[in-house]
Amino acid sequence: MQNKRNEAWRQLLSKLPLSKKPDLGLIEQALTHPSAVYEHLPGQKIHNQRLEFLGDAVIGLVIAEYLYQHYPQKSEGELTKMRAAIVCEAALVQSAQALELGKYLLLGKGEKLTGGAERVSNLVDAFEALLGALYLSLGLKEVSKLILLVLQKQIQEALQGEWGDFKTELQEYIQQNPDSSLHYQILRESGPDHAKQFLAAVFLNGQKLAEGQGRTKKEAEQQAAKEALKDLRG
Repeated sequence: MQNKRNEAWRQLLSKLPLSKKPDLGLIEQALTHPSAVYEHLPGQKIHNQRLEFLGDAVIGLVIAEYLYQHYPQKSEGELTKMRAAIVCEAALVQSAQALELGKYLLLGKGEKLTGGAERVSNLVDAFEALLGALYLSLGLKEVSKLILLVLQKQIQEALQGEWGDFKTELQEYIQQNPDSSLHYQILRESGPDHAKQFLAAVFLNGQKLAEGQGRTKKEAEQQAAKEALKDLRG
């Protein structure tokens, strides 16, 4: 069983441009969901939550340093928005899905049967934990190169002004007219619990401006705001 797991970890790592071999024990921990531990290994807490905590901090540091070093003309406020867009859940899950992390996750039976391998929160946690494991195993220099590579698309979008907080941007835009007011409404939700899709609409003074879809209500509202800004700006 362990040999089979090690082969799976090697298959995953072959997708990453690493110059050194990381500790497979840490990789296994990064991909072990708490449900697997609580069901099969009671009393042992060798799941990925601590590594997820570390990986989240490492990603934030690497992106913050990159933005600070490469864009001295940006203000603190701009840098904060850019970093938030690059490391948000919607951005990180894209990288997790590109690596097909779901098929490598160790899950408890209940979690697996309810679609845990595709659940956004599980994928993001595993992605952050994986980077935490690689940081401990290979060091900051190696993991920094990897983070900047796998988040390259998100970095470019942020540099082009795709900062992700379109609801705030839309609110600031319509405040040019003090009598204007916005509100959002979820029009529809579909799909199973582990793969929900939401359709949201944004209204200006009661009149629908645009619609947007997303895996969460928040993401759908952000997409609706993004579409509304496109229309308002022509």
